[in-house]
Amino acid sequence: MTRLLPVLLVLSGLIAATGAHAEKADRTKPTNVEANQMEYDDLKQVNTFIGGVVLTRGTILMKSAKMVVTQDPEGYQFMTMYAAPGALASFRQKRDGGPDQWIEGEAERIEYDDKNEVMKLFTRAKMRRIDSGKITDEVAGEYISYDTRAEFFTVHNTSSGDSKPGAGRIKAVIQPRAEKTKEN
Repeated sequence: MTRLLPVLLVLSGLIAATGAHAEKADRTKPTNVEANQMEYDDLKQVNTFIGGVVLTRGTILMKSAKMVVTQDPEGYQFMTMYAAPGALASFRQKRDGGPDQWIEGEAERIEYDDKNEVMKLFTRAKMRRIDSGKITDEVAGEYISYDTRAEFFTVHNTSSGDSKPGAGRIKAVIQPRAEKTKEN
């Protein structure tokens, strides 16, 4: 764990240094969902979408086999997306800070807390930063927690967050940044 901490700090620093954050305008956009089937429990405020689920909200695109959406009394939504057996649920979102900067990820289960703007990826989790179509950074582990407002994430090798010797390792690929040239 002590060797992992410097890598995570460097990676978090690189992400923060770019000044790019999740697209702020997405928060004010309506949520649109397409699926093969929907069940709604008005009393419990629970929507269940099944089959080829595609969620869009502004630049956010999420795909899964099943999605359960709950809503609290304040109107905040909490989404849990489940992949089909052997597959992965996915998300993609444009980032402020450039015309073609994205963050994307995938996992067997993705939970999104609309109130706190936190995304949690469970089991075979992977996230990538993309700039102009090229992957700039990539992390993988069994559990990733991603704060979309702060552009901060943590990666663990077990879905419970416990790091036990031999339980697996996280993987991070950090690409070197190209130097910006000053034009005359």
